[in-house]
Amino acid sequence: MKLTSFIRISLLTGTLFGMQANNAVSASTEDVELPDTLVTVLEEVNVTSVKQMSRLREQPEAATLLTRAQIEQAGALELRGISDVVPNFYMPEYGSRITSTIYVRGIGARMDNPSVGLNVDNVPYLNKDAYDFDITDIASVEMLRGPQSTLYGRNTMAGVINISTLSPMRYQGWRLTAEGGNGGRARVAAGWYHKFAPSFGLSINGAYSHLDGFFRNEYNGKKIDGENNWSGRVKANWNISRELTLQNVASAGILRQGGYPYESKASGKIEYNDTCFYRRFTFSDGLTLRYAPERFILTSISAVQYLDDNMTLDQDFLPQDFFTLTQKKKDTAVSEDIVVRNNGGGEKYDWLFGLFGFYKNLDMQAPVTFKDKGISDLIESHRNEANPSYPIKWDSRSFSLNSDFANRTFGVALYHKSELTLGNFRLSGALRLDYERSWLDYHSYCATSYTILRREGEGYEPYHNIPVDIDDYGKLKRDFLTLLPELAAVYSFPSGTGNLYGKISKGYKAGGFNTQMFSDVLQQRLMGIMGIGASYDVDDVVGYKPEQSWNYEIGGHFNLLSSSLVVDAALFYIDCRDQQLTMFPDGTTTGRIMTNAGKTRSFGGEFSLAWHATDRLSFNGSYGYTNARFRQFHNGISDFKGKYLPYAPGNTLYIQGLYTIPTGVPLLKNIILDVNLRGTGKIYWNESNEDYQKFYALLGASVTLGDDKMSLRIWGKNITDTSYHTFYFMSMGNEFFQRGKGVEVGATLRVSF
Repeated sequence: MKLTSFIRISLLTGTLFGMQANNAVSASTEDVELPDTLVTVLEEVNVTSVKQMSRLREQPEAATLLTRAQIEQAGALELRGISDVVPNFYMPEYGSRITSTIYVRGIGARMDNPSVGLNVDNVPYLNKDAYDFDITDIASVEMLRGPQSTLYGRNTMAGVINISTLSPMRYQGWRLTAEGGNGGRARVAAGWYHKFAPSFGLSINGAYSHLDGFFRNEYNGKKIDGENNWSGRVKANWNISRELTLQNVASAGILRQGGYPYESKASGKIEYNDTCFYRRFTFSDGLTLRYAPERFILTSISAVQYLDDNMTLDQDFLPQDFFTLTQKKKDTAVSEDIVVRNNGGGEKYDWLFGLFGFYKNLDMQAPVTFKDKGISDLIESHRNEANPSYPIKWDSRSFSLNSDFANRTFGVALYHKSELTLGNFRLSGALRLDYERSWLDYHSYCATSYTILRREGEGYEPYHNIPVDIDDYGKLKRDFLTLLPELAAVYSFPSGTGNLYGKISKGYKAGGFNTQMFSDVLQQRLMGIMGIGASYDVDDVVGYKPEQSWNYEIGGHFNLLSSSLVVDAALFYIDCRDQQLTMFPDGTTTGRIMTNAGKTRSFGGEFSLAWHATDRLSFNGSYGYTNARFRQFHNGISDFKGKYLPYAPGNTLYIQGLYTIPTGVPLLKNIILDVNLRGTGKIYWNESNEDYQKFYALLGASVTLGDDKMSLRIWGKNITDTSYHTFYFMSMGNEFFQRGKGVEVGATLRVSF
C-alpha cells in the first residue's frame, strides 16, 4: 500500500472509530485528597507524573489514559486486558505468564529485555517475566507509545506503561470483588483503605484466583492451562509536611500455573507426555519521596525487586521421550531514580534533570534432559549414519546437558529535558547519556558415556567405552554507551480545542546474552567429541548487539463539540537498526536465539475518539495500523528483504458502544449495556511470511446492574466462538501453534462500603 493511500484510508477510519476517552486532566504525583465533586470528574485518576512537565494531552505524545471506571468496564485485571483497546498495542496470550510479550508499532521482544517499560506506582519493573500479574484496584493506566528512552531509559524503546493503584488518601473503606466464569474461573479480592490522620493513610489488598483451564492434553486427557494465583499489596501515603510527602508500596505474588497448550501443526492436536508447569514468586517495594519547596520539586524513587521462578516443560511437545527443559531463575534488582524540576507556576521555561542507576543479579540454572527417543534420533542415528561400521549405543537412556549462569548488569544514566513556551508554541528538547555493563559467568557440564560396538558374527558386541565428561567455564562481558536525543514542538490552538505536535526521538535497547543457546552449544560440543556436527563460537553465538531506532511522528489532540467529542491522531515512521529478533536455529536444535536483523522500517498511524452522544449513549474505540518490514536481513541462508516482521500485527481495532438506563431503584441505580469488538491481524509467524494469522475480530458484551456502592457485571468474551491462533514456534523442525480461547462467560460482583 502506498503511503498516500494509507493516509487517506487511515484518516477516514479515524472518523469512524473511537476509543476509550483520554482524560485531559493529569493529576500531580502525590495522592492529595480532593473534593467529592472533583473526584467524580477525574474518575480518581492518579497518573505517575513525576517526569511529566505538562498535562498528558498537552504533550507531544501518542498517549492513552484509562481511568478506573473504564478499566473495570473492560474487565481488565492485567496488561493483556488493554490489548487492542490501546491502538497499536498488542499483548498476545500464550504459553504461561512468563511470556509477557508486548508489540507496539512493529517493535517487540519475545525473550530477554522487553521493548515496552512498565512502572507500577512509580516502581520500574526491570524483568518482563514479572509483567503478567493481576493488579487489584487500579486507579489509572497511562500508555505512551513511541520511544520513551530519553526520560525512562532501558526497556522503553516502543513505549512505557504507567499504572497507579487506588490510594487511601482518595478512598476510605472496603472494596470487595468476587468473580466466576466458565473454565472453572473463580476470583476473590478485598481491599481496606483507611486514613489514620488527615496526613496519613494505609491500604491493604489481597486477592486469590483459580482457573481449571480451557485446553486438554490429549495424551492424558487432563486440562493443562489451569492456575492458582495469590497476590497482596500494602500501600502507605504520608504527607509529612506541606513540602515533603512519602509513598511506599510493597507487593508480593505467588503463581502456580500449568502449561502449555501448544498444538502440532501436523496433527492439530495438543499431545505431549512430559510434565509442564510454571511457578513464580515475586516481591517488590518502592519508596517515593517528594520534596516540593516553592521553586522546585525533588523526587526520589527507590525500588527493590525479587523474582524466583521455575519453568519446566516438555520441550519437544510431542508424545515421545525426546527432551525436557527446566529453567530456574532468581533475579534481584535495585534501582534509584532522582528527578528534580522547576515548580512551574506559569513560567515560559520549564526544566528537568534526572539521574538513574540500577543493578541486577540473575542466577539461572537451565538443564536440558535428553531421553530415550532424543538420544536415539538426535545423537545415535547421526553418529551411526556417519560411521555405520562401528555404531554406538548410549550407556544411559537419559542424561542432562547442564548450564548454570550468573548474569550481572549495572547501569547509570544522566538525563535532561527543557521546555520553552513562545505564544501558542511549546518547544522541547531532551538528552540522555546511558551506560550499561553486563557480565555473564557460565558453567556448562555433562557427565555421561557411550559404547562403540563392532560386528561379531550376526550381531554387535561392545568394543570400546567412551566417557563424556564436559566441564566448561567462561566469562563474557559487554559494555553499552549511547546518547539518546529528543526534539519536539507543540502548537496549541488559541480556541483551546486542541493542539498539533511533531516529534523526533531516538529509541534504544541494550544488547545481551543468549543464555538459551547454551544447550545447543553444549549439544554440538558433545557431537564434536564423536567426530560429527559443527562447533559454535560461544562469544559470537551467545552475544547480540543493541537495537536502535529513530522515530518520526506527527499528531494532534482535539476536544470538539464542547469536549463531548475527544479525538487523537498520530502518524509515525520508524527507522530501526539491528532490531532484536527471536529465531529458531535450523535443524534438530533445542534452543532459541536472539539475533539482530540488519535494518527494518515501520510506518503507520493511530486514531482514537470518544463521543458522548447523549447523557446515556457513548461510543469509544481505537484503530492502529502498522506496516513493518525488513529493509536488510539475510540470516546466512535466505534473504528476507521486503518481508513483514513476524509476530507484530498489522492492524488493531476496538469499537465499543455504551448505553446507560437509569432505574431510580435503590441499589439498582443504572443498567449499563456494553457491546464491544476487538480486532487483530494480519500476523505473520515467521521471517519468510509463509505462515500467518488472518485478521480476526472477537465480539464481547456485558450488562452491569447497580451503582458505585454495589454492582453486578455479567459479561461474555468471544461470544461468537471465533477460531484463531495467538502464537507459532518451531522445535526440532516441527511447527506448533497455540489456539486462542473460545467463548468465555462470567459475572463480577463489586461491593464498596
